[in-house]
Amino acid sequence: MLALTDFSSRLIAWQRIHGRHELPWQNTRDAYRIWLSEIMLQQTQVSTVIPYYARFLERFPTVTALADAPIDDVMARWAGLGYYSRARNLHRCAQVVAHEHGGAFPQTVDALAMLPGIGRSTAAAIASFAFGARATILDGNVKRVLARVFGVEGFPGEKRVENAMWALAESLLPDAANKDDVTAYTQGLMDLGATLCVRGKPDCARCPFASDCVAKVEGRQRELPAARPKKAVPTRKTWMLILQDGDSILLQKRPSMGIWGGLWSLPEAADEAALAEVARDLGADEHLQRLAPLSHTFTHFKLDIEPRLGEARNAPRELMSAESVWAPLAKIDAYGVPAPVRKLIDALSGSLI
Repeated sequence: MLALTDFSSRLIAWQRIHGRHELPWQNTRDAYRIWLSEIMLQQTQVSTVIPYYARFLERFPTVTALADAPIDDVMARWAGLGYYSRARNLHRCAQVVAHEHGGAFPQTVDALAMLPGIGRSTAAAIASFAFGARATILDGNVKRVLARVFGVEGFPGEKRVENAMWALAESLLPDAANKDDVTAYTQGLMDLGATLCVRGKPDCARCPFASDCVAKVEGRQRELPAARPKKAVPTRKTWMLILQDGDSILLQKRPSMGIWGGLWSLPEAADEAALAEVARDLGADEHLQRLAPLSHTFTHFKLDIEPRLGEARNAPRELMSAESVWAPLAKIDAYGVPAPVRKLIDALSGSLI
């Protein structure tokens, strides 16, 4: 096994030459920008995050601007990134920082971890990048690097394995005397997992630990880290109504909890008959047109969507409320709409406008 001090020094040297240095949230100690990027990067690829990050900063340049913005505005800018509880927590966290911390993020891992939506690893990343704190991270990329280099057995999501990885990660931290070293080390772990020690085909030939990596030496790159134990993925089904009134469609706000919490979506029901009843209550024409079905996979289940298109004939006036709105198709970007629902709307936009 590698000497512990050797690991950190070799990683720091590699990062400074071969690591990523031009990402939009790098080369800054601005805790707001770092926090925003870390939340967006949770379970989301860098290439996907970059345009969202830029649009967010354009609309919400400071934590106070984000805190004071309506939640609908935040959700609209987040739509398409998925895992929407992150957006709700982002807004709540901004409000706590703005109103209870004077607009300044706390500097310790423990204090950061007390904020909404910030866990132990994210708090460590913010503390390290913004304040040079000597704190370890343990996201998916880091778990993969540690499992392969040190031969950690077991699925990293299991508590026993995760605890062992936290202990290992803590033991590998460089000395705290040089804050730039700590930052380079933390960034290096992320970079190594994201660019070389990737899930599918790791680029072992360019890895600074190739000669010592347990997975490389033993030819076990595909085995480490161990995969999540397989479970059957359940399938759910729902019927959705695209109700047209001229160049607008009806959107309804979803409950704050559950999938797509707080986003604008389409009226829906559990089956065909129930959707027909919903359509009648909304003043739709009796005939609903069948549209091509759509499937969307979440982390723990797959959702099959049966969309139907209807035309509003006698829509009740009380539909216009805080929970229902006739949204012009030309301004649909102003509403936070889930990605699969947006696909349905976009597929029909030509015929509806």
